[in-house]
Amino acid sequence: MGVAGTLGPDAIAEIAIASERAGLHALWVNDTPGGDSLAALRAAAAATTRIGLATGVIPLDRHTPDEILAAAAELPAARLTLGVGSGQASGPVLDRVRATVARLKAGTSARVVVGALGPKMRALAAEAADGPLLSWLTPELAATQAAQAHAVAPTAHVALYVRTALEDGGMPRLRAETDRYARFPKYAANFARLQIAASATVISPADADLVTAYRAAVDEVVLRAITESDDVDAYVRFAERARRLAG
Repeated sequence: MGVAGTLGPDAIAEIAIASERAGLHALWVNDTPGGDSLAALRAAAAATTRIGLATGVIPLDRHTPDEILAAAAELPAARLTLGVGSGQASGPVLDRVRATVARLKAGTSARVVVGALGPKMRALAAEAADGPLLSWLTPELAATQAAQAHAVAPTAHVALYVRTALEDGGMPRLRAETDRYARFPKYAANFARLQIAASATVISPADADLVTAYRAAVDEVVLRAITESDDVDAYVRFAERARRLAG
């Protein structure tokens, strides 16, 4: 399950408790301005004992690898996945990401994954990190990109973010989120390159059975929760429904 860091540490700790109780594998927290993913995960870690804790993703134009390591030092490395990405960085971003991954791998035993859209970044994620974090894909494309990553590194862990509304009340926000990403230049270019519409890569209440297809495509599916409101209860219901869908 994935949530936004802007919900804040207290709310995310409650959501982590509900997600662990529901039997979900991990809680991923988006890192955004005003939404510190690692601060939220520290609260989640203190409130839980088993569930995985992951960032999706920390942008390297706003945080250095040493800052990430310092902020993650109190988190249980065995439960932690550090997801990083180039963010809005310009210039030789592949070199910057590769150097960051190397520094993180030297400084923590936590899993390190890289947010990746294009083929070069996906290959880097499989080769230099522990795998790619994919997003905005159909199940068929996700399976193809996972196979490509595993061809580079058979042990690569391929995770995939899928924007998901499991109640009808979440649909307006899901449509707004989809439209927003479809307008971002780098995502728009990726949708054009893949010849898909953004709307073909999300899960709505009417096609919740797509969870099964996505789970067959990659190693870990992160259902990025899109709920009617940001009340904790809405995310608790999402966690419970997600677990039933996963079987």
